[in-house]
Amino acid sequence: MLTDRQRAIVQSTVPLLETGGEALINHFYKTMLGEYPEVRPLFNSAHQQSGAQPRALAHSVLMYAKHIDRLEALGNLPAQIVNKHVALQVLPEHYPIVGTCLLRAIREVLGAEVATDEVIDAWGAAYQQLADILIAAEARAYDSNAAAEGGWRGERSFVVEKKVEESSEITSLYLVPADGGAVVRHQPGQYIGLRLYIDGQEQRRNYSLSAPANGKSLRISVKREPGGKASNYLHDQVHVGDRLQVFPPAGHFTLKEGDRPVVLISGGVGITPTLPMLAAALPSERPVVFIHCARERAVHAFRERIDQLAEQHPQLTRYYCYDRAESGDDVDAEGYLTTQRLGEWLPTSRDADVYFLGPRPFMRSVKQSLKALGVPDSQVHYEFFGPAEALA
Repeated sequence: MLTDRQRAIVQSTVPLLETGGEALINHFYKTMLGEYPEVRPLFNSAHQQSGAQPRALAHSVLMYAKHIDRLEALGNLPAQIVNKHVALQVLPEHYPIVGTCLLRAIREVLGAEVATDEVIDAWGAAYQQLADILIAAEARAYDSNAAAEGGWRGERSFVVEKKVEESSEITSLYLVPADGGAVVRHQPGQYIGLRLYIDGQEQRRNYSLSAPANGKSLRISVKREPGGKASNYLHDQVHVGDRLQVFPPAGHFTLKEGDRPVVLISGGVGITPTLPMLAAALPSERPVVFIHCARERAVHAFRERIDQLAEQHPQLTRYYCYDRAESGDDVDAEGYLTTQRLGEWLPTSRDADVYFLGPRPFMRSVKQSLKALGVPDSQVHYEFFGPAEALA
């Protein structure tokens, strides 16, 4: 049980985390991944090298320390963490490893004069409080997945039924259960986890589900990333008839019910979760604005499908913005998605539900523009590919 004294001690370390949190977390990762190989598959090496994962964890630790006396102020952050953990199958036995390495990093980076026994004890109690909350929430999610019709616990073998090239960078994989059973009906916007073995090493990755639930199959659409181990493996070495080990759908970036207009904004491969969202929104006859940004026509996936839907559904308005456009591309704008352009494309009334996803700089710009344009914060929803990071 975390005492008031321990809460105060944890909050007193906030200034240290604000100035040196990333260095502390880098030390933590170096220790944990070096000494506990069993947890390495849970962490994306590319996100480690880019610094995205350390930054995301440093942000999460800082937010937890700041709000340890009122955890409700953390907003969606716990849900983001729980869903990422569920998609990667983080289990209760992983938490003591993380706790041990975190406390050791605090001691070794801050030094014994700052990280006294009392400080370490306080952080140990704080970490255990957080671990208990996350473990309980993840257990509920695992139970719910297993109990749902067509659901399962842990990994399940799926067969690659079809591969389709959607653009010069994105390829879709259609997956059907090897056991011939039903498939849980995922929510629009959710993702799955894959357990892959590449060059003898286990890798786990999350991929958005890019097609509506049908109870029979799943579709993911994967962008080939330069140097990306998993994406290049799926593009080049996984073929029709091969089997993939799949974890159940997870994710809280899902389409909310209501009668307000829906705005879907995506950049690059961020289009993937918006496709099932769009499919779910159209039958309700809610006005829908679909905005997609791409570098150029060659990398724009699913354009024909969106154009077809726009012809079939009068309430759907679509806009395309390319960094570089050529004659005949039929785009609505060239260059970046500016605040002015976004304002022209949004519904006249800013009382809309807006969902956006894409590269981090793109998302930061969109978030700032939506705020400037008067869209209520409570109606703005976004998700991250990879570690959850702040958009400040």
